[in-house]
Amino acid sequence: MTSMLFAPRPVPTLPITGSDQRFPVRRILCVGQNYAAHTREMGGDPDKQTPFFFSKPGDALVSDGADPAYPSATSNLHYEAELVAAIGEGGQIIGWAAGCDLTRRDLQAEAKAAGRPWDAAKGFDQSAPCGPLTLGDLPAPAGTIALTVNGETKQSSTLDDMILNPDRIIEEAGKLWTLQAGDLIFTGTPSGVGPLVRGDKVVVTIDGLEPLSFEMV
Repeated sequence: MTSMLFAPRPVPTLPITGSDQRFPVRRILCVGQNYAAHTREMGGDPDKQTPFFFSKPGDALVSDGADPAYPSATSNLHYEAELVAAIGEGGQIIGWAAGCDLTRRDLQAEAKAAGRPWDAAKGFDQSAPCGPLTLGDLPAPAGTIALTVNGETKQSSTLDDMILNPDRIIEEAGKLWTLQAGDLIFTGTPSGVGPLVRGDKVVVTIDGLEPLSFEMV
């Protein structure tokens, strides 16, 4: 029998609303610039480019009301409110959650200028806070997605402003990866992204889903 050199880390999981079961997370895929207004605020032209993908490791997940630590190597950490789709057996969406794509914006800008990957800007430790998972169909496909910092609204839009809707996201992601049970997809953020500092209290709400709340520590 093969033995491990050291004990493998536990699989990250999400709580499921109304259930004692949990959703085991395999990996996190993210869609960039999937709302036209956000594409423009980031210097792009939504008529000349299509949304694209990047990834975070599964253990970037922050769940169960835990507070993420302010990361090292940045002085410009940004919030990005996101609808999160959870993939089940057969590569289909089985549930939804409110999430936040934390981004080292200064490192991202440096990577863009040098034509380098975004991994350090997007895929760092505790960069993917996520609320509880709600199984079934999206409760409000045209519902409001919003983010507040210390009670002040910073982002507010509707899900139907996505350039690629969730079905299209699955279609396009399926051309690049074999989607498997346990995958999470962060589906993009509306305009209004901005900085966070230690002590900021963030709340992400999406109509029909459990909210995500955390404090930067």
